[in-house]
Amino acid sequence: MKTKIVLAILLIISIMETKAQTLVKRNELSSVNIGKREVSSVKIVEIEFQPGQKAPYHQHPCPIVGQIVSGTCLVQIEGEKPKILNPGDTFYEPALTPVIHFDNYSKTKPMKFVAYYLTNGEKELIELL
Repeated sequence: MKTKIVLAILLIISIMETKAQTLVKRNELSSVNIGKREVSSVKIVEIEFQPGQKAPYHQHPCPIVGQIVSGTCLVQIEGEKPKILNPGDTFYEPALTPVIHFDNYSKTKPMKFVAYYLTNGEKELIELL
């Protein structure tokens, strides 16, 4: 009798754990094609811009994907239209493609973002143009 009770309890726990696992929700934020590029490491950097701060005209030797954490960003990659990004929005900067704008769009609040540099041995991660 005790064995049946223990087995019943284990069965209930197993069902509860399985149900909890099925409740995991995944929400794709971004998907980008970086082409046939070898990536040997990923450098993750949190960056904060002061109110009104603007990045200079630049490019990166490696692709970058990132996400705005707080604040508002004006981003424009050469050949694309400018976009306003808000917290939670993602961005992609292709390797060796000039970035015209990556600016804190607010004159009163800081902007914070996380950038993931998809590197393959590059030492310098930004080149001013």
